Amino acid sequence: MTVSTNRKDSAAAFEPIVGAHLEHATEPQSSRWLFAPFDAAVAVTTGWMDYAVRAGQRGATPLDVAEDMAEWFRVASSRPSPTWATRHKVIREWPIARLLDFSTGQTALPTLVLPPQAGHASTIVDHTPSQSQLRTALDQGLDSLYVLDWTGATEETKHTTIEDYVAILDETVERLGGRVNVVGDCQGGWLGAIYAALRPDKVNTLAVGAAPIDFHAGRSAIHDWTKRMAVVDEMAAYRAMVGLNGGVHRGGNQVLGFKMMEPAGELQRLMDLWANIDDSDYVQRYIDFVTWFESEQDLAGDFYLWVVQHLFVNNELVQGTLTVGGEVADLAKITAPLYLLAGTEDHITPPDQVWALASHASTPKKDVHSRFLQAGHLGLFMGRAALREHWTPIFESIRDQSERPTPVAKVTPAVKAKPAAKAKPAAKAKPVAKAKAAAKAKPAAKAKPVAKAKPVTTVAAPVAKKAPVTKAAPADVAKKAPVTKAAAKPVSTSAGKPATTGAKAKPATTGAKAKPATTAPADVAKAPVTKAAAKPISTSAAKSVSTPAAKPVAKAPVTKAVPAKPEPTAKSITKANTPVAEPATAPAEATPAAAKPATAPTPAPTPAPEATTVQPAATATVADATPAATPPATSTTDKGAADKSATGKP
Repeated sequence: MTVSTNRKDSAAAFEPIVGAHLEHATEPQSSRWLFAPFDAAVAVTTGWMDYAVRAGQRGATPLDVAEDMAEWFRVASSRPSPTWATRHKVIREWPIARLLDFSTGQTALPTLVLPPQAGHASTIVDHTPSQSQLRTALDQGLDSLYVLDWTGATEETKHTTIEDYVAILDETVERLGGRVNVVGDCQGGWLGAIYAALRPDKVNTLAVGAAPIDFHAGRSAIHDWTKRMAVVDEMAAYRAMVGLNGGVHRGGNQVLGFKMMEPAGELQRLMDLWANIDDSDYVQRYIDFVTWFESEQDLAGDFYLWVVQHLFVNNELVQGTLTVGGEVADLAKITAPLYLLAGTEDHITPPDQVWALASHASTPKKDVHSRFLQAGHLGLFMGRAALREHWTPIFESIRDQSERPTPVAKVTPAVKAKPAAKAKPAAKAKPVAKAKAAAKAKPAAKAKPVAKAKPVTTVAAPVAKKAPVTKAAPADVAKKAPVTKAAAKPVSTSAGKPATTGAKAKPATTGAKAKPATTAPADVAKAPVTKAAAKPISTSAAKSVSTPAAKPVAKAPVTKAVPAKPEPTAKSITKANTPVAEPATAPAEATPAAAKPATAPTPAPTPAPEATTVQPAATATVADATPAATPPATSTTDKGAADKSATGKP
């Protein structure tokens, strides 16, 4: 547990604080009343002496003194309504409270401030622009900031209970995301501690200033009064007071009670005002304080009597017997980091009553931060020194532990919306890609295995070596080499299949089988080879290679047939091959057929030009093999072309 003590700043510069100016502020009530006449006399004497000194320094005339007295009377009797110093909006209202939003952003975990509820307005936490607990929190990055503003009791709300306040806290915390930092001053502090004991998972950090937890610890003016009023029945006087006011505890009675705890305190404040009546800043601070302190806010009678009996008299919170809504408020369930603030001159809540929270909670010692400063009760909430030197580091530490996890939680539902992505079975409609299964005519591309006949191309040259028939072909081929080269480019797919097999070797072998087609070559030879090569030789050349391959083996003009004109067959090579040799397997067999002769005629000498001619065809087969996949759509045209080639018509 870390304890910070600061005694440098005195409240004598007039932080108008209850009990801060009196020498006997921390003495028992009997001593205070005993010394009250003496304190009053000192206050009057000191006030006049200080005024005389200041008036002499400014050269005041009797008329100035008269004006000062009129101003003093005006200010002392002024009772404007308290207001909030910081802009906000009301986001929820109940009969007994309002939820105010002071947020400037949403980067930090929400912080919920619970002001004192003791006969005054809740505005003490936002007293003035320069004395605001809320602005101090905002300045330290707690930009998601909310306050529960307690409203005065009425005939309709006089039966409000502690359960009603806990229900409001439950609703508020859920509205803010389910987990918050709780900051409580005085009565707001013990209410925050009760809530943290009932809902430990809802509280991220708990900070309390001048909040009684052990109501019997230390020397407290309130505890003195409760003991003296319990001579016969400790609750009789309180019940009578509530009963006389129709079931409501009047805020005026509460303010009078605070004044009775420091008998000379009221006179001390008035004489301090007289001594500084020419100081406009001092006068304004006095007005700001009295505006809050003298304002009266009634309390629900049932709630007030519950607080007196269960907390101030029976001290049930630290005894572990306090029950709210049938549930025990066990302080041992609190594990959140604790921030405790107590004052050396606090006659209402002595430091021991505040430190008790650390003793009864289960928070690790390293997470308990206690601060002890020279101030009275109210100075702990709105004193400049307290805000600057103590609340500032407290809020900084809370901010470090307040990274908002709500963005992750909000993203998670968005991911749940991704079940819409399950509609991406519509993406399974990418069987449209199966429409590309028309490209499964790419089984024609499986004719790429024909490209495996590349070995055949190298061997194909020897095949051409074999037959004198091909010798005639080489001569023509060499002459028509431009044609074959021209065919080699588009032969991409068709050349990949038949060109390598039929251009040189395969015609020889398949021709050995299909010698019957001797008449067709004659006509084929007549076909203007150049024109056929000029247009879509890519496919037609390949086809003409395959069709005459099956027929015109007898005559060497096979190469002339290479660019043969069956233009209608120019789109699909594979299917064209199928009808040419009546058994659809002829072209497929051509590959093995080429392979067999390839090995047999090895002894024959190979003409050099043929080797060069074959290689372009092979490269064209490899490079352009892919386009062959598209033509299969024109299978009907291929059949017609095959029929024409069978009849020998170009």
